[in-house]
Amino acid sequence: MRSAEVHRHTRETQVTVRVHLDGSGRYHIATGLGFYDHMLAQLAVHGLFDIDIEAQGDLHIDPHHTWEDVALALGQAFDRALGARQGIVRMGHAFAPLDEALARAVVDLSGRPYGHFHAQWHTPYLGREAIPVTLVGHFVRSFATQARAAVHVDVLRGADDHHQVEAAFKALGRALDMATRLDPRRGGQIPSSKGTL
Repeated sequence: MRSAEVHRHTRETQVTVRVHLDGSGRYHIATGLGFYDHMLAQLAVHGLFDIDIEAQGDLHIDPHHTWEDVALALGQAFDRALGARQGIVRMGHAFAPLDEALARAVVDLSGRPYGHFHAQWHTPYLGREAIPVTLVGHFVRSFATQARAAVHVDVLRGADDHHQVEAAFKALGRALDMATRLDPRRGGQIPSSKGTL
């Protein structure tokens, strides 16, 4: 079972994440941030991952700590669920449109963390919780660090910031789905000429 459970408890947040890579897109997500829940649901549904997330954080201060710690715990759960990464496809890519918005995600489960995000924003905040748009890139970098993956997400165009973020999460879900799949041709071997990831 390629599954993992991660608990991240700090003075700022308490986060529990469960991930099953070979799922069906089932999710239960409760971060206290409705917009974030909606975006993480896209990751589950379009990546066909089963994801459960429960988070309580210091939202009376701002969304930052909750947003960051959920991303870190989710990345760590992916890393644990992948194990030694034998037999996986390893790299994945996807485009996802949402009406006028178009996003591209490219992932390499290389064991080397690197996160890149780019978008042209039209407003400084997202959702009714006034989430700073800068946290979208922070999610990508935080997730990439703990998942030990190179993650590149670019919003190529869009006029509505909600559409841009949702397209980005959908593309990331599909790229991760491709990269985490088991390739029967690998025969359980590590997908690297070095023999390790």
